Amino acid sequence: MALLTLLEAINQALDQKLADDPRVVVFGEDAGYEGGVFRVTAGLQKKYGEARVFDTPISEAAISGSAIGMALNGLIPVPEIQFDGFVWPGINQIISHAARFRNRTKGAFTVPMTLRLPHGGGIKALEHHSESLEGVLGQIPGLKIVAPSTPYDAKGLLIAAIEDPDPVIYLEPKRLYRAGKQEVPEELYRIPIGKAKVVKEGNDVTVVAWGAMLRETEKALKLLEGENIDVELIDLRTISPLDEETVIKSVQKTGRFVVVTEAVKTFGPAAELITLVNEKAFLYLEAQPVRVTGFDITVPLARGEHYHIVQPDRIAAEIKRVARY
Repeated sequence: MALLTLLEAINQALDQKLADDPRVVVFGEDAGYEGGVFRVTAGLQKKYGEARVFDTPISEAAISGSAIGMALNGLIPVPEIQFDGFVWPGINQIISHAARFRNRTKGAFTVPMTLRLPHGGGIKALEHHSESLEGVLGQIPGLKIVAPSTPYDAKGLLIAAIEDPDPVIYLEPKRLYRAGKQEVPEELYRIPIGKAKVVKEGNDVTVVAWGAMLRETEKALKLLEGENIDVELIDLRTISPLDEETVIKSVQKTGRFVVVTEAVKTFGPAAELITLVNEKAFLYLEAQPVRVTGFDITVPLARGEHYHIVQPDRIAAEIKRVARY
């Protein structure tokens, strides 16, 4: 075991998979020599050489398109898009080709690529640097979407993603990169894609979050101490495929449901989760499900960003309202 930040856990996973499998290649804008804008890939090019870890032109379309070609020809690419909002120029390749090749070829070809995507706000960045796109990406058939919230999960989910035969979008909560440390096994291990984690068991309200919002929800639970509200907290971990069983089983127990997400409200992932609960646990509900989300606006620039990002006091207030209904 070693105490690692989320960033260090990702770096270790990449390091170990590069060593474990000669087909793995890591690349992106500044991902080679500089180790990425956040230094997530620091030291990997020096260790494995420019043929395995390399810089690319400033072209997300070229990054995603090249990764698809590599995957179809026997490599296991792990490309990095420098910031979440930069993915749009490459989205045609991802949706039109990466997500469809298994279906297009009736299973003869798959695209084993893992697209690393720094995710969400909270670092006072510029425009296009603070998006939460899991709702958009999660509705594309053929893509798997994972979003770790802890160093332990970050390593295990990334290894599972790299070993998956299909394309995986790996959302890295950028404001958690250096937010804290956790004990992480030094050996290779996997966390199954599509399996949520019950972080805290409870009987009164089911609360689902993922990525950076899990930490904000944990802060909210501290604010609720003394309120006699027994929350069951679930870290979704995978946006697609959803772990329906864990969510529904919890709601059947608690009768109340709250979703916390940084993504927009309208047509967002919270709406999908609430629909799932309404369809499969409606008769168990004791209160209307609630979504605590980002607003339906472009993410504000640095000085106004905190108004947009979901804060612990807002989460606590909604949990309290649902519990007291």
